[in-house]
Parts: sequence; C-alpha cells; structure tokens
Amino acid sequence: MASTSRLDNNKVCCYAHPESPLIEDYRAGDMICSECGLVVGDRVIDVGSEWRTFSNEKSGVDPSRVGGPENPLLSGGDLSTIIGPGTGSASFDAFGAPKYQNRRTMSSSDRSLISAFKEISSMADRINLPKTIVDRANNLFKQVHDGKNLKGRSNDAKASACLYIACRQEGVPRTFKEICAVSKISKKEIGRCFKLTLKALETSVDLITTADFMCRFCANLDLPNMVQRAATHIAKKAVEMDIVPGRSPISVAAAAIYMASQASEHKRSQKDIGDIAGVADVTIRQSYKLMYPHAAKLFPEDFKFTTPIDQLPQM
Repeated sequence: MASTSRLDNNKVCCYAHPESPLIEDYRAGDMICSECGLVVGDRVIDVGSEWRTFSNEKSGVDPSRVGGPENPLLSGGDLSTIIGPGTGSASFDAFGAPKYQNRRTMSSSDRSLISAFKEISSMADRINLPKTIVDRANNLFKQVHDGKNLKGRSNDAKASACLYIACRQEGVPRTFKEICAVSKISKKEIGRCFKLTLKALETSVDLITTADFMCRFCANLDLPNMVQRAATHIAKKAVEMDIVPGRSPISVAAAAIYMASQASEHKRSQKDIGDIAGVADVTIRQSYKLMYPHAAKLFPEDFKFTTPIDQLPQM
C-alpha cells in the first residue's frame, strides 16, 4: 500500500517534500519521491505504447490497436473498424468464403478529400512550404468541397488554387508559375480556379508587392544583403514614382535586381534572373528600359558602386 501523500489542486506530491519532483517507476507503476524515496502513488496507469516496435523486425504485422490521428476535416472523425483476415476454420463458411467481411466505411467524399490533401502536401513539399500553409490550404479546399461551388473543376486544379491562396494569406506568396511547376494543371486553369474560389468563399488576398519576392529571388541568386537592399529600394522607388505603370511586381523586382547587380561586383545576367523569377528576358529588358533613365534617383544614397550609373548596360 502506498504511504500517505498530500493532494493539492489535484496534484500528487510527497507530504514531507511537496516541491520535490516525483520519479515514475514504469515497471511497478509507482510514483516515488526523489528526495526520500517515499512511494506516494501506486498502480499508475501507463499511457505509453502497448507494444514495442523495432526497425529491424521483418514482420509486416502492426500490433497496434489504434488508428492514425483524428482528422477534423473528415466526416466521422476517422473512427472505423477493420476486421483482419481470418486464420482458423471458424472464420470461413462451408464454401470457403470469409464469414466476416469489411464494409466500405469511407465515403466517396472523404476519399476525394484525402486524395486532395495528399496532392496539396506533395506540392508543398516540392517548393518547401511549411505545415501552416498546408493546413490553411486543406481548410480552404474543405470549404470549397463542402460548398460545391466549383462543380466541373478537377480536384487537382482546386487544390493548386487553394495552395496559391494559402501562400498569399500567410504572407509568403508564390507565383502562378511556381505553383504550376509542381502541379499537373495549366497556369490558366489555376488562375480560373483562383478567381472562382475567392468568389465562392467571399474572401480576399492582399495585393502582391515587389518586396514579397525580393528576399527569395536574391537568396536563390546568391546575392549579398547589400544588393538585396539596393534592389528593394530601386523597386519601391520605381513604383512610387510611377515609372513602371502596368508592369507586374515580379517583372519590376527582376529588373531592379538586374540593375542593382550590374552596379555591384556581383553581376547576374538577365537569363539567370529570369530563370529564378520565372519571367522572360524580354520582360526584364522592357522594365529595365523604363527604369534606366531614372537610375540616379532610384539607387539608395549609401550604395557603393562598382560600376558607375553612366556605365550601366543600355538596352
């Protein structure tokens, strides 16, 4: 029998040393005071695993009696029972057919949701997106699926659009081309589903700016922090002065990176920048042509020029 213990606010502790930590003896199921060795609780329920599994076990049979974690996005809370294959004669009838058979417990709706969740997770892994964005994209897809607002659109297209929206809502936007590169759907179809999803969910996303892509593009181009700050300043000034009207933020960011890199010792070609940003060389040139006459006003004052402004490339 366990010795006397004190119970303060549903907390088991030693009456002589209430502040000392307790040691749990898993084999005996006892809680022992670390100071004096007094057993203050016995027959403690073991909440650990019922079985031990080793990586070198050749048996493919899983002895665990519990399923996977509950997924709140699926109906029924993932509660299902699967009858294992029969091994004795009592499991089969006279004709050799099993007496107990599994019924199809998962609905077609849940199957399509699981398939879409796998596709979203696979796309996110390929472009290194965190779990928070995957969870948001899964929630968006669940809302679209339950609302039945995008009938006739493939689940892959809806999943790609939801991942694109999730990225923008989480403040780490990706371009349509980046999503298209890891998806099986065309850029045009993803764009259509994107607009329909926003309308169906009555939600909105913040407008993308040049600063949203600058850090990632410069990191992928292996440019130093000085060039990144200069490119960010150039793109921001160009937008404020309305030098590049009608140009997308991605093409403006690419042109600003090109201008800043050409003025520094870390020069990058239009092709290198275009490959990272996902824009054509001619698009970078068109934005650069608009920005070049105002280059003196665009660079930050503390920028250290390796190539003077008058010697920058002229398109």
